[in-house]
Amino acid sequence: MTADTNTTDAKPIRSSLVWKRFKRQRTLHLFVWIGILYLLVFAYTPMFGILMAFKNYTIVQGIKGIFTSSWAGFKYFIEFYNDYKFYDIVRNTLVLSFLKVIFTFPIPILFAIMLNEAKNMAFKRVVQTASYLPHFISWVVVLGLSFTFFSSNVGLINQLLLDWGWIDKPLPILTSPNYFWGLAVGSAMWKEAGWWAIIFLAAIAGINPTLYEAAQIDGAGRLARIWHITLPGIRGTVVVVLILTIGSILGGGLVGSNFDQAFLMGNAGNNDTSEIVQTYAFKVGLAQGRYSYAAAIDLVQSVISVILIFTSNAIARKVSGTSLF
Repeated sequence: MTADTNTTDAKPIRSSLVWKRFKRQRTLHLFVWIGILYLLVFAYTPMFGILMAFKNYTIVQGIKGIFTSSWAGFKYFIEFYNDYKFYDIVRNTLVLSFLKVIFTFPIPILFAIMLNEAKNMAFKRVVQTASYLPHFISWVVVLGLSFTFFSSNVGLINQLLLDWGWIDKPLPILTSPNYFWGLAVGSAMWKEAGWWAIIFLAAIAGINPTLYEAAQIDGAGRLARIWHITLPGIRGTVVVVLILTIGSILGGGLVGSNFDQAFLMGNAGNNDTSEIVQTYAFKVGLAQGRYSYAAAIDLVQSVISVILIFTSNAIARKVSGTSLF
């Protein structure tokens, strides 16, 4: 009888403690619930639109039509595979994405290590601030800057090359398919490298400084300390970021800017290399009103991304013992 009474009394006490803790942390809970609400509205609710990929949906049917329109099965997936642009846009998407992973993933790591090795704190702060500020510039502004620097008529780069006698006529950097991939990768590196370096700088800051002191006493040089202390110390962070990069590789990997760049920088001149899966789905979905077809294209891309992130996570867990989940 006493045990039952104690158990009954413990429940109100526990509930009271939970409520007091909630009241004490209400500001934190508010931020959490704002984030949850954002995900529900903008991430989970739109998932009902996946049904459009398997239905004969038209915009005149409204939201109700997503559920009431007739089933089409895998009609639009087969149509996408047989589309005359299929191989070109898939090639452009894969090449652009892999180029970004190859060039943009190591740069933030190297930049973070270089900043960490800088001894002048004032210089370090100025460089770090200047490097991550481009992250807050929209791609529309970046396009304007690209026009200022690379335009065939008034571009600064072409003017300098002509004045120096290195070229006889302006280079069509913005309109030629030969330059688009390089322009996209270069602008993505400039815009996002400093921002992602913050993550690796934070990981480096978590390394025990006594390890560096001990290595220096043992005669290890700067490169030896980087190789044997810094890089192993941030291996876990590097692996997690790499998994996320591979999972989002079709969207541009670490910098995640394929659509913005292809949509804004793409034109009739460079369309052979700038047209990617995302822009094609966008144009087909809005310009032609083929929402079911566009939904099927996006669903294929999403499924591939999920497969990639689970595969890379399993490989990372097996090889390094570090994984995202």
